[in-house]
Amino acid sequence: MSILKINNVTMQFGGVTAVNNLNIEVQEGKIEALIGPNGAGKTTAFNVITGVYSPTKGNVYYKDENITGITPDKITKKGIARTFQNIRLFKNLTVFDNILIANHLRINSNFVSSTLRMPWSNKEERLMREKSEMLLDKLDLLRLKNEIAHSLPYGEQRKLEIARALATDADLLLLDEPAAGMNPSETMELSSFIHNIRDEFKLTIFMIEHHMDLVMEISEKIYVLDFGQLIAEGTANEVKNDQRVIEAYLGVEEDA
Repeated sequence: MSILKINNVTMQFGGVTAVNNLNIEVQEGKIEALIGPNGAGKTTAFNVITGVYSPTKGNVYYKDENITGITPDKITKKGIARTFQNIRLFKNLTVFDNILIANHLRINSNFVSSTLRMPWSNKEERLMREKSEMLLDKLDLLRLKNEIAHSLPYGEQRKLEIARALATDADLLLLDEPAAGMNPSETMELSSFIHNIRDEFKLTIFMIEHHMDLVMEISEKIYVLDFGQLIAEGTANEVKNDQRVIEAYLGVEEDA
């Protein structure tokens, strides 16, 4: 059963077509990947899914609901969360506060009830703090609870950004180059981390990634973009043996 459908999506910027007639179906509970050379249109596709861009043509469906053109905050509330190629943490706040802020997406209290410390507002605040600690504990980040985000090692910052996305109660997690900037040891650890959060939180994960070892190891299905066009899709073995993929991506040393 598909959780995300991209139907005939085209995204143009003036005379430039970044994504051309894209069709993708991401299956619920799977780890799937979108790959391609730099400038292939991968992040543009993610931006269309998450409401940053409204497509020139076509539609995006999440759990069979048309979410095309909905604002990013409303899409997040529906259950889609994302990370970014360039880490976007609240860098001067603690690890705990980064998670706590994400929890505010689901609260019912408003400014007045919070200011007046109404009983239901106090209860929500307490539950949010408990939930934040529980999440950090599950992801082995509780030991870093009081650390300032920018002081963490790079790999831990990546995990924190993913944890913050999970704090929104997402069912679909979009990861934009989660291994960017990581050394081989950190990349290997990230692979286990992604598998674990998929299983622990019953997630669907759709990711963009340039690290082919990571993609081939954990992806159950791979889509390949080149110049905005979908040129191949299938399992790791099918994709890595596809001549079009070899020519467009895997066979070019600087992209591999």
